[in-house]
Amino acid sequence: MKLYNTLSRKKEEFKPINPPNVGLYTCGPTVYWSTHIGHMSKYVGDDILRRALLYNGYKVKHVMNVTDVGHLTSDEDAGEDKMEKGAKREGLTVWEVAKKYEKEFFGAMDALNALRPDVVARATEHIAEQIELIKRLEQNGYTYETDAAVFFDVSKFPEYWKLSGQKLEEKKIGAREDVFIDKQKKNPYDFALWFKRTGRFANHTMHWKSPWGDGFPGWHIECSAMSMKYLGESFDIHTGGIDHIGVHHPAEIAQSEGATGKPFVKYWIHRVFIMIDGQKMSKSLGNFFTLKDITERGFKPMALRYLLLTAHYRTGLNFTWKSLEAAQNALDNLYDIFKEYDEPKIGCAELEREFLKAINDDMDTPKALAVMWNLIKSNYPSAAKKQSLLKMDKVLGLGLDKVKKKTAKIPAEVKELVAEREKARKEKNWVKADELRKKIEKEGFMVEDMDKKTKIKSK
Repeated sequence: MKLYNTLSRKKEEFKPINPPNVGLYTCGPTVYWSTHIGHMSKYVGDDILRRALLYNGYKVKHVMNVTDVGHLTSDEDAGEDKMEKGAKREGLTVWEVAKKYEKEFFGAMDALNALRPDVVARATEHIAEQIELIKRLEQNGYTYETDAAVFFDVSKFPEYWKLSGQKLEEKKIGAREDVFIDKQKKNPYDFALWFKRTGRFANHTMHWKSPWGDGFPGWHIECSAMSMKYLGESFDIHTGGIDHIGVHHPAEIAQSEGATGKPFVKYWIHRVFIMIDGQKMSKSLGNFFTLKDITERGFKPMALRYLLLTAHYRTGLNFTWKSLEAAQNALDNLYDIFKEYDEPKIGCAELEREFLKAINDDMDTPKALAVMWNLIKSNYPSAAKKQSLLKMDKVLGLGLDKVKKKTAKIPAEVKELVAEREKARKEKNWVKADELRKKIEKEGFMVEDMDKKTKIKSK
């Protein structure tokens, strides 16, 4: 199995630290607003990765964070806390906003047939772990304190830029005049580990006692503290969007390795954004759609999953309603074909190997879908096709195991017409057979003439 590793900037053969066990940490939602389909593309991608690992026989422990405190409107520690912003917008408490949108998030992911994480780690439930990690960094000489916050000193960690590939002199730092800047901050690229409940955050609703005063954690520290708690100080795979390559994930690496002295993550996997008319789908641009928007237009949630599978996770997708309609039609066609197949028996080994090869080539889902359709068009018996489709769907997650065979009740009068037509066909009375076929169709049924029998299907 090969995966593209952002850290090495190349495809690598996947070799877990402790096979067959795999530690997988996926950056989860900040639960201050509805999750849009741009976010969902990342979470579906995480689900495909997990399913692919399981398909290859690995034992996966999947941990996902839920950010319910500390994520500011700018990743560079500027702006207000997104949770506080969401509470003001809705006239709710921050706790109520977090509960509301976490529930909505998991409802959407269930509708997209994504497997639930083994561990859902909420930032507010791991404050003690975050404080302990900051204390370790303080002891190791990586932090400094201002009146407003505790910062990580990036100059003390020379490898801070290894994930993004940027050099310090290439890093463009700038801020709008209306963005708060801590004048005591040593370098613009230093990041906050703990915000004090003072100044702009004097009235922050969520706050806890710490050695540095009453306050709340920064966004970056939560992922390090929670991932290491559940997966150990070094683990296999960490995922995120490409927007995390510049700030969030370099910060995670710096604070984790600064605290432990060990390599943090072996493979970093990042997904390209969904685009709309050539622009990133985002709340700030106001060009985002939610799963509710999709279903209100008459589309099934699984049509979105199918559409996401048609593009490689490192290539991205330009979302249009027309493309979603095409995905819906393809999915309906797949379900209709699958319903007519006989009970599954020994599968099609050759095409199963092709499918595995596609999936193991950095999760090439477009190619995997093409293999699936080649299987459907092949001359293999339907029972063999069904067996292989069910196996492939363990990765694709299109819910074929929930598709039931059509068992329409055939009225006695229709059965009589079919028997009469069979007799006419045996007597080679084709005119009468055709008249009887039309009568059967008027009753809402169709006949399909097989080699040795006639198949009756509801229209």
